[in-house]
Amino acid sequence: MSNTNNNRRIFKNTLFLYFRMVLTLGVTLYTSRVVLNSLGVEDFGIYNVVGGVVTMMSFLSGAMSSATQRFLSFELGKNDFKQLNNIFKMSINIHWLIILIVVLIAETLGLWFVNTQLMVPSERLVAANWVFQCALLSFCCSVLGVPYNAVIIAYEKMSAFAYISIIDVSLKLIVVFLLAAHNGDKLQYYALLLALVSLFNLGCYYVYARCQFLITRFTWYWNKELFKTLFKFTGWNLFGNVASVATNQGINILLNIFFGASVNASRAIAFQVNAAITGFVTSLQMSINPQIVKSYASNNHAYMHKLIISGSKYTFFLLYLLALPVLLQTETVLTLWLINPPQYAVLFCQLILVDALITSFSGSLMASVQATGNIKLYQVFIGGILLLNLPVSYFVLSNGGSAHAVFYVSITTSITALLFRFVLLKDLINLDVFNFIHKVIGRAITVVLFTYFLLRLIELDTGSIFINFILMSSIIIMFTASAIYMLGLESFEREFIKIRIRKFF
Repeated sequence: MSNTNNNRRIFKNTLFLYFRMVLTLGVTLYTSRVVLNSLGVEDFGIYNVVGGVVTMMSFLSGAMSSATQRFLSFELGKNDFKQLNNIFKMSINIHWLIILIVVLIAETLGLWFVNTQLMVPSERLVAANWVFQCALLSFCCSVLGVPYNAVIIAYEKMSAFAYISIIDVSLKLIVVFLLAAHNGDKLQYYALLLALVSLFNLGCYYVYARCQFLITRFTWYWNKELFKTLFKFTGWNLFGNVASVATNQGINILLNIFFGASVNASRAIAFQVNAAITGFVTSLQMSINPQIVKSYASNNHAYMHKLIISGSKYTFFLLYLLALPVLLQTETVLTLWLINPPQYAVLFCQLILVDALITSFSGSLMASVQATGNIKLYQVFIGGILLLNLPVSYFVLSNGGSAHAVFYVSITTSITALLFRFVLLKDLINLDVFNFIHKVIGRAITVVLFTYFLLRLIELDTGSIFINFILMSSIIIMFTASAIYMLGLESFEREFIKIRIRKFF
């Protein structure tokens, strides 16, 4: 398939994923506000921190998910359909094994941790245990869905995610209405309903994959060598995923131990804002990643390097375009959304978005490492750096650090990890680091310096907080988009946009 057709496929898939993201964003913003008001700050914090204990074990499924997607995309690039089916069947077996391991750990160490280590009021322990079991059911559903999701991504059928997302957000909207009308323990009821939604979503992905792809026909299959190959790749991914989970959920638990459930609520709000904005970027990255793997498998390394640079640059600019209005108007955004946002939520949101902007450079770089299959050294160094988040954050908090100090630790490790990625990829895929810095980071810094400080000087006062927000956001987006076009893009990219605009009109 030509590079032009590949680019068209990336564009088409990105549109489908954006549609999915817009839909999800709209419902999430509404439901989060209603859920926070229905549960209250403390129960909302309990739900997030207890659910986070289960999520900490996602490093197992996350590692296997990366392995499954990589090997499926790789074999598709080689057009080896028999091996595709074998990989799928082995991944099903391995994911059932992961579920068994997780359930054993959760029902022993997990329950002990929730009941003895977390700061949960004694009168809410029963509800917390109920949330834990429901979160475990949801987690098992997500693990079982990984092989089917990986097949959909490998075949680049991103429209499926858009259609199933319509079902997902519709069900979550119904959950919110049911929660508001419920007179009993709202926390337990909410956890149960979300678990049922997860179960239904698994059924949707299973039915779609079974109907669309012959390779998802499961019969018992076991190949010792393939098992070793998948697990060897997974083993090193496991280290990186442990670091990622420790950074997210481990820090969440530390904040609970040092500051209580109310701070967890503030962090949860910040993460929801971050997820809403970065979801658009994730959609773009999800469209590009399979092409990076397939171009490597077909030895089209020149196209792979082009995708890495383009993907990193466009990912950052798209995220910056969406994040800047929030960064400059965080208090206004949270007030309009939640009316009474929890303490720390404003600063948490700003810091987590800065961290996300730094990390956005790395998406295509990580995909290229996965494509090579040679991930041992990469995971040891990068995973080791990210894993420092937990002990360093604990040291800072133990010595009187404030709650937001953990975000500064995370930003520092993200910058360090990015620099080490350059060093490793220079040898691994012959990445031209200076070219990357010039075309991606250099242009990104130029746009940020030109826009952020100028836009901070603009003040509006129309007498209405909502109208102020709309006008300011419009000014910020238009000015930033113009700066990206003039300073962030190269001449051939600007010409491409001009041609597309002429064709549109």
